[in-house]
Amino acid sequence: MNYRHMLAGAAIAGLMAPAAWAERGSDGQVNILYWQAISIMNPFLSNGTKDIEAGSLVLEPLARFNETGVLVPYLAEDIPTLENGGISEDLTSITWTLKEGLLWSDGTPVTAADAVFTWQYCTHPEGGCAQAPNFGGVSNVEAVDERTIRITFDGPKPYPYGPLVGGQSPVLQAAQFEGCLGANAPTCTEANTMPIGTGPFVVTDFRANDVVLLEANPNFRDPDKPAFQTVVLKGGGDPASAARSVLETGEFDYAWNAQVEPEILTQMAAAGRGEVLSSFGTLVERIHVNQTDPDPSLGEGMRSTAAHPHPFLTDPDVVKALSLAIDREILVETGYGAAGQVTCNLVPAPDFNASPNNDWCKTQDMEEAKRLLDEAGWVPGSDGIREKDGRRLSILYQTSTNSVRQGAQALIKQWWEELGVETELRNIDAAVFFGADPGSPDTLQKFYADVEMYANNFDGTDPEKYLGDWICDQAPRPETQWQGGNTSRFCSEEFDALLAKLGSTAGQEARSAIAIELNDMIVNSTSFIPLIHRGRVSVKSNSLGGVLLNSWDSELWNAADWYRMQ
Repeated sequence: MNYRHMLAGAAIAGLMAPAAWAERGSDGQVNILYWQAISIMNPFLSNGTKDIEAGSLVLEPLARFNETGVLVPYLAEDIPTLENGGISEDLTSITWTLKEGLLWSDGTPVTAADAVFTWQYCTHPEGGCAQAPNFGGVSNVEAVDERTIRITFDGPKPYPYGPLVGGQSPVLQAAQFEGCLGANAPTCTEANTMPIGTGPFVVTDFRANDVVLLEANPNFRDPDKPAFQTVVLKGGGDPASAARSVLETGEFDYAWNAQVEPEILTQMAAAGRGEVLSSFGTLVERIHVNQTDPDPSLGEGMRSTAAHPHPFLTDPDVVKALSLAIDREILVETGYGAAGQVTCNLVPAPDFNASPNNDWCKTQDMEEAKRLLDEAGWVPGSDGIREKDGRRLSILYQTSTNSVRQGAQALIKQWWEELGVETELRNIDAAVFFGADPGSPDTLQKFYADVEMYANNFDGTDPEKYLGDWICDQAPRPETQWQGGNTSRFCSEEFDALLAKLGSTAGQEARSAIAIELNDMIVNSTSFIPLIHRGRVSVKSNSLGGVLLNSWDSELWNAADWYRMQ
């Protein structure tokens, strides 16, 4: 099928559409571009934002966070609290009630048993689940009756909104995924790419790393939504061409992640066909520092695993020197403009969770960086590259392909080589880098490089489950099918214990104090170099209504409310 033909048809239909929908499917087709192409529609098998957000068109959680970060019900009737009795007085359980009459897109009823199955799926001991931290501390999930789900924790859980909440943790249909438990999870191609869901749309065709075609879910719970009958979710290209396709050519209605130099984006917007949307949440561009050895001579299954520590990037002086050599203000100025802020934190927001303790990284200090390497015994050789005990200070630095990231890479390479660090750059197609394919050597989880740069964030405003990505057990490795959020392979028993304490701590002030301490442990470890607190930037056409850019959940969180304006 020719997607360009479909786009042209959609443009004609859009001219005839009413200002807002009158009935399901009345506004024809919406065309969405994710230049990082979609690899899978199952968010439990990918840490890639592109895959999680694509999946949110089909799969839904009990509740999610709106554009202001407030938790709102989706499949659930309401949000359980202590006041309404949904959270037990001892804080060890939370009880959710499904809305009445919910149906899967195949017409079968949604029941509490599906929620129980989803927990079993993500926590199966023989599998690897990218979103396992969402189920941290859960000891049981039970179906009290057809519509009632009780989640029990292994101790008091003052913030119990992790399991089955947010775009990263939706409910799966047990009937479709029952044969996909444990090691079978990545083998269930049809379920993983064409899941049966409760969301506004249903996948009709899936072409990995290319295009996903969807149509309105005939069993969606609101009979008047979605306004659009079909969706083309196209992948490929780069941020600049994606933004141009909305702002200048009008070929697409919405383009995600317009990570484009600010002056170029402003020029595109001047065409008057669309607008730039931006919103700050918790998105941080960072460099992950491999704590394990990626040397290919170790062989598949041994490189980038805890069995072989990195030969020099576990040295605090080396990593701090690399961080101090970076001029973050220049990175912001050249790549992000008003959509970027210098940060020295993993958790940059909300303000009450942002650490004030790491400002040392905000100012470039090349002389201090050189002093640290000198004292650590790394001496410049005849070509200026530092050496120690016969080893050159040489780094392979990888990231996904886009002009802003390659611009940042070039600047950082320049600063590091001024420091005496040999730096080789590698950029990988974003669909592959963020794709989480356990068979690919080029994913961010495999991390077959010394350092890698990317950005991610978390659902909502509470960082507990996000920080849970950094526990020892979340390191990707062969036995987890290379799933797991701890790509640096950071491992600290002290960190793991403190995270467990956060899980049982009540009160915003006390929780924030622990979150800041956990943040500081990561930032001041050898595993992480923070760079930029990024605003989400996407673009939409002037004819697309209902869009509310969301930095706290999936950008496509309210796609059921989108409509065509005249």
